[in-house]
Amino acid sequence: MSQMVPPAVNQHEAPLWTVLFRPSNREQLNQRNVLIDGIGVGITAGVGSFLSVFLVRLGASSFMVGLLTAMPALTGMILAIPVGEFLSRRPNIIPWFARSRFLVLLCYVLTGLVPFVTQNRAPELIILIWALATLPQTLVSVAFTVVMGGVAGPRGRFTLMSRRWSILGLTNSLTVVAVGQMLNWFDFPFNYQVIFLGSAIGAFISIVFSSSLRLPPQDVPRQQQGLLKTLREHGGSLRHNKPFLNFTIAQFVFRFGLTMALPLLPLYWVRAVGATDSQIGVINSTQTFVLMIAYFVWTKISARRGERFVLLIAAFGVSFYPLLTALTHTPNLLILWAGIAGFFVAGVDLVFFDIVLATAPAENQAAFIGIYQTTVYVATFAAPMIGTVFSDAFGLVAALILATALRFLGAGLLARMGVGRGV
Repeated sequence: MSQMVPPAVNQHEAPLWTVLFRPSNREQLNQRNVLIDGIGVGITAGVGSFLSVFLVRLGASSFMVGLLTAMPALTGMILAIPVGEFLSRRPNIIPWFARSRFLVLLCYVLTGLVPFVTQNRAPELIILIWALATLPQTLVSVAFTVVMGGVAGPRGRFTLMSRRWSILGLTNSLTVVAVGQMLNWFDFPFNYQVIFLGSAIGAFISIVFSSSLRLPPQDVPRQQQGLLKTLREHGGSLRHNKPFLNFTIAQFVFRFGLTMALPLLPLYWVRAVGATDSQIGVINSTQTFVLMIAYFVWTKISARRGERFVLLIAAFGVSFYPLLTALTHTPNLLILWAGIAGFFVAGVDLVFFDIVLATAPAENQAAFIGIYQTTVYVATFAAPMIGTVFSDAFGLVAALILATALRFLGAGLLARMGVGRGV
């Protein structure tokens, strides 16, 4: 088991301005590339926040909206471990990471082309596009954690990720605001076509800077083991790695409640509240803007109080979000709740990322991250599907309350099982 290193902020970390505009060594250059890649991802993510709304306005069913969220998880559930094994045997995973990221972002552009091809079957064709995107999405998900850990190391990853997510959040927030306004300029569906085709800017930025990363070559095992043998070997290590095991179990329950609400929120905004595109843009941009600020806040709090404190406060705090949404009938209050949720989500993001790296053994990091990512995908696949089916049977309010209850249960397990203690 890898030794846990306190995630305190590195006092010798170069200032952000230096990293962005005057990098003096390879480490700083890598960090700059990671941060600017975040700008590209932020642009496409800002456009992507309207993908579910686009499907709803095209007449897609609740099941199809849930399927959009769940599909990447289905592929990941099947392939995360093999992908982890595959990447662990590549001396350089950067090309795989960068090209896969580009393919995922390119799917937003393809989404914008769909109404030119067909109007009647547009929801089905969009679902097909994102079904094909699930393989590169899986590779990106596994590789991202390994790449970020390699760029920053254990002492610098907390600072690097807070900076990246803050820059990404700022870009995302500005993009969402701009997109929300642009959607009012043109008639439907041409307005959505414009924004999705425009996301090509973000894809270009991402591929340029992510492919420019340079990491030391990884040691490649001499012999390729079969998947079943590898699983048996890691299974033994997993049983003796209590911090990793407890974290994986507890976060699975928490994430189940977290992802169950993802397709339910835009459905509730559009169908129950009747929010306009510009109002939805304000809701999303408020959340991402607060995220940007909150990453810095949680970094400071973690340095003073420790990761476990951040973990518990953030996990219990974000658990209220679906319930507050279910009790709300005006867009203005939805904006407030989204901002509060964004603050707590930032804490969860930072701590989860650091805990998985701190508890995964360095010698088998990619494979262990693959195991962890598999549990993430199981939750992310099953929860949206169950949530949308439950909402069709019992209503959106009941489904949002169920998501709230599961979040609280997961947060309780994180506390009960000692997750984050000693990290």
